[in-house]
Amino acid sequence: MYDHVIWPERYDPKTSAIYALNDIDVKAPPEVVWKLLVDATNWASYFPPEDQVEILSGESKLALGTRYRRVTVGFPMSLEVTECVPNRRLAWATTVDGDATGSSAYHGWVITPTEQGCHVLTEETQQGEWFLDVLGRQHPGGLYRYHQEWVERLARAAEAAVANNVG
Repeated sequence: MYDHVIWPERYDPKTSAIYALNDIDVKAPPEVVWKLLVDATNWASYFPPEDQVEILSGESKLALGTRYRRVTVGFPMSLEVTECVPNRRLAWATTVDGDATGSSAYHGWVITPTEQGCHVLTEETQQGEWFLDVLGRQHPGGLYRYHQEWVERLARAAEAAVANNVG
């Protein structure tokens, strides 16, 4: 019924150590959700754990080719936006393959218009021993829970923006 992330071959969920899918229906138009998603340096305004985001390539918002850095659950990552279809699709991949942990990840978002607003789906795969050990063995389901909180807070922020005529 809804589209899914378009996976680069190396990040296919069938061959990844960690995989999570989360989705939610949002009572706000895709444009409002999109505005919140591409404003990465302000993610913490609705999702406090994402408070360490820095865009490195000069843009103010995420766009195709944007390079940025973030620290998520204590893990620093360098990322690049690999897919950007305004109001519909956004994805990024780690750019430092074989960093200190030897781990990498691919995270995509798909926004589908609905009669009530939109459906937001996010999927992520992760490769490498660090992710497998920390998220797979020490905190099973951790990626799913983290993304579930993110999509729920994103939905609330988008719906509040519509209610306040900010979107």
